[in-house]
Amino acid sequence: MLTAFARAFKTPDLRKKLLFTLAIIVLYRLGSHIPVPGVSYQNVQICVDAAQKGNNSLFGLVNMFSGGALLQITIFALGIMPYITASIILQLLTVVIPRLEALKKEGSAGTAKITQYTRYLTVALAVLQGTGLVATARSGALFSGCTVADQIVPDRSIFTTILMVVTMTAGTAAVMWLGELITDRGIGNGMSILMFISIAAGFPGALWAIKESGKLAKGWIEFSTVILIGFVMVALVVFVEQAQRRIPVQYAKRMIGRRSYGGTSTYIPLKVNQAGVIPVIFASSLLYIPALVAQFSSGTSGWKTWIEQHFVKGDHPYYIATYFLLIVFFAFFYVAISFNPEEVADNMKKYGGFIPGIRAGRPTAEYLSYVLNRITWPGSLYLGLIALVPTMALAGFGGANQNFPFGGTSILIIVGVGLETVKQIESQLQQRNYEGFLR
Repeated sequence: MLTAFARAFKTPDLRKKLLFTLAIIVLYRLGSHIPVPGVSYQNVQICVDAAQKGNNSLFGLVNMFSGGALLQITIFALGIMPYITASIILQLLTVVIPRLEALKKEGSAGTAKITQYTRYLTVALAVLQGTGLVATARSGALFSGCTVADQIVPDRSIFTTILMVVTMTAGTAAVMWLGELITDRGIGNGMSILMFISIAAGFPGALWAIKESGKLAKGWIEFSTVILIGFVMVALVVFVEQAQRRIPVQYAKRMIGRRSYGGTSTYIPLKVNQAGVIPVIFASSLLYIPALVAQFSSGTSGWKTWIEQHFVKGDHPYYIATYFLLIVFFAFFYVAISFNPEEVADNMKKYGGFIPGIRAGRPTAEYLSYVLNRITWPGSLYLGLIALVPTMALAGFGGANQNFPFGGTSILIIVGVGLETVKQIESQLQQRNYEGFLR
């Protein structure tokens, strides 16, 4: 693998792409440390340190996707999250709205139009999320329990508030532009690369926090155990992410004039984890809603106390069970809307393809649905178990929190993006008769 990296850097065009990608990453990380105008940087640091010691993880998911920029309230505080949300919403609406479905079938022109809609929706979501973040920071609810939480935004004027929202929105647009630059002129999918960097940026600090809070051999036992768990999880995730059910497809021969066409054999690859990390993001986002409602509501009502006891702490049995069931549900839901067996069966019939032993048309669609449901069960259970690793870490390590370094969401994204990027570099190396990463 190191030899392949060296060969990639020796190739002029690949070297330019890799260096360009690294330059964009440096620029992205630089923007994640520039505070938004109107924010007291000293008070933010005091509250961030207190939140880390108290394992405050209410905004942990969004903060993880922003590379820690959210709680720092920087110009890239919203990070890539508005774009992810907009992409998911457009993908769901494609199934519901016929106009979007027609655009999806138009090829590159339709995809470009959907991408444009995604950009507009990203900016709109950035305005909403930026306004919510500024309001939360001004009220002191961003860092509950911090003594200077209400002094993070000293100037409460309308002009300062608008300036902060506009700055965060512009930061989100810049992040989206940087991601598209990587896609066009760099290596890999730009948005995925930025997401990868955001998550990986928090690894060193999280690992060192576990070492500092450890009690065995000055924390080195806990540190080594976490590293070992990380290697095991990476191996497991790589194995499952690469696993797929290949359904053979045979195309009949067709005679056009004196030439024979078709007669080839191929397969339909159905991944065990067809939904990817989307169900984990859906379930995590949905479980944040009760905690947010309870935090912003005043008084000591019974329902608020019940939510704070059962759905704020991630190690409660109710929270664990609900989280697991939501992941399983969203795994089936996302697979159902992203893969249409009837459409695949119609396309196969249209081009003369068939599955050996299965009649073309409706029987093929029913067979594909049957196979998809069977492989989605182990995939959804695997996602649920991987996502519960932070909860098990809470029981094993006192310094672990919901952003456990090798937690479910982070490790799934990092391994998935890493495999995708490595395969792209490998394909470009193989075009030049080089030996790739994956043998």
